[in-house]
Amino acid sequence: MSQSAPNQAEKIQGGSKIVCPDCGHDNLPGADTCEHCHQSLTALSKPKASTAIEKAIFRDTIDVLSPREHPRVSPDMPVGRVLELLVEKRVGCALVVEDDKLVGIFSERDALMRLNTQAALLADLPIRQFMTVSPAALDLSTKIAFALHKMALGGYRHVPITADGRLVGVISIRDILSYITDRLAAPAGG
Repeated sequence: MSQSAPNQAEKIQGGSKIVCPDCGHDNLPGADTCEHCHQSLTALSKPKASTAIEKAIFRDTIDVLSPREHPRVSPDMPVGRVLELLVEKRVGCALVVEDDKLVGIFSERDALMRLNTQAALLADLPIRQFMTVSPAALDLSTKIAFALHKMALGGYRHVPITADGRLVGVISIRDILSYITDRLAAPAGG
């Protein structure tokens, strides 16, 4: 006996795989299209907001998070100087820019995973050797829910933000946590 569409939707909401209504293929949770027949699955995987915080996350855009400026560095800047900038500015990443174009990002995670205990020995090498190349950027008008989804899928803690095609700053998971904390502390109905 095959499953009907409502049972498939219940299976989806239960957190298991997304079953394509057209071909019945099991897809990974969060998939935008069916891996087998390429049918759109976005309507099936779209979560429903039930709390005030969830509604705010689905409604509000990144601009309410006030993306902050982060150091912009050349791909040829020594990694040791970039690390100093992160400490001086008290930020978790630097944007690597060449000819006004974002070409990479260097984060605390990059420092830990790529430099680790060798940081002093590698300090004079260019940041381009250690940066994450071609980072995904989001537009200021992107919904916070989409930013969270993108960060979770990519394992990102920092995301560059653009407006009208130009780089305007960075949001971090900490910015989103502050946003949520502020809403939890707000009086009901406010």
